[in-house]
Amino acid sequence: MEAVNQDIIPKITLSDGREMPCIGMGTFGSDRFSALQVADAVYGGIEVGYRMFDCAACYGNEKEIGKSLAKAFDEGKVKRDELFIMTKIWNDMHRKVRESCLKSIEELQCDYVDMLYIHWPFPNYHPPGCDVDARNPDSKPFSVEEFTDTYRQIEELVGEGLVRYIGISNMTIPKLEAVLPLLKIKPTACEIELHPAFQQEELFNYLKEHDIIVVGYMPMGSPARPDRDMMPEDIADLKMPEIVGIAEAHGIPTAEVALKWAYQRGQIPIPFSITKEHYKANLRCLTEDPLNEEEMRLIATLERGNRLVKGQVFLWEGAKDWHALWDEDGVIVS
Repeated sequence: MEAVNQDIIPKITLSDGREMPCIGMGTFGSDRFSALQVADAVYGGIEVGYRMFDCAACYGNEKEIGKSLAKAFDEGKVKRDELFIMTKIWNDMHRKVRESCLKSIEELQCDYVDMLYIHWPFPNYHPPGCDVDARNPDSKPFSVEEFTDTYRQIEELVGEGLVRYIGISNMTIPKLEAVLPLLKIKPTACEIELHPAFQQEELFNYLKEHDIIVVGYMPMGSPARPDRDMMPEDIADLKMPEIVGIAEAHGIPTAEVALKWAYQRGQIPIPFSITKEHYKANLRCLTEDPLNEEEMRLIATLERGNRLVKGQVFLWEGAKDWHALWDEDGVIVS
């Protein structure tokens, strides 16, 4: 299968002159796909033209992905400096950032990571894959001091050359307001849930105004997300009549409509697929047949506040429900 031409894949030029692709491949298998299947998709993704991969320690597949990366390096399919590899610090490693980073680098066989994210802004640990009703009695509300301590550990790794850029994830405006003035190195990107039925316009605009790149996970509404994250009231983005209509007008799958919208809106989508035909189409669709202004305006009306990743397992004793995690009234909930 012929690769998508690198020259036509859109990229962002970062402050130091390096480039970041405007689309990446996600690697969360959603409990439905094995580590080997995800790793095979990463290798195939390199073959068809992907140069950015969004990994995480808690996905449980970095060792397998590392073998795919090493194979691609050994075969000359790509050089390390041509890739943008992202990974994340899981909640149980907020006090051991260096240890977590070195383990990811070792397993991914990548020498350094381009972006290291704080996966969640508090260390309320639960093991990956646990039920949404699980609770840890040691969980606590967000702490500015705890978060900035974790962040400073990453800043040290930047100084050592183990990390190039710092990312934050699952943040809110009140949390950002509290911590941004305290950071020596400005975060390059913030990864948040974004799809047509959950556009987070206020947070999106805030990040853009502060020159923080917006990376959107679940760009198609993650129809293959774990069963534990599915609720009866959830909206299926790709089945919304407006999305279906736009797809029919362009003669493309609805998934490509969601990706085109994400890119044209100004966020970097990180779709996941293990099917080569699909993940190549996801990459290629950003290079051709853009949505028109009317279609973009129509999708902007589809906001439904449909948060799919609610984060219930991170709640602390005394918190009312998952809404407490997201500071919806404009103040940090404690």
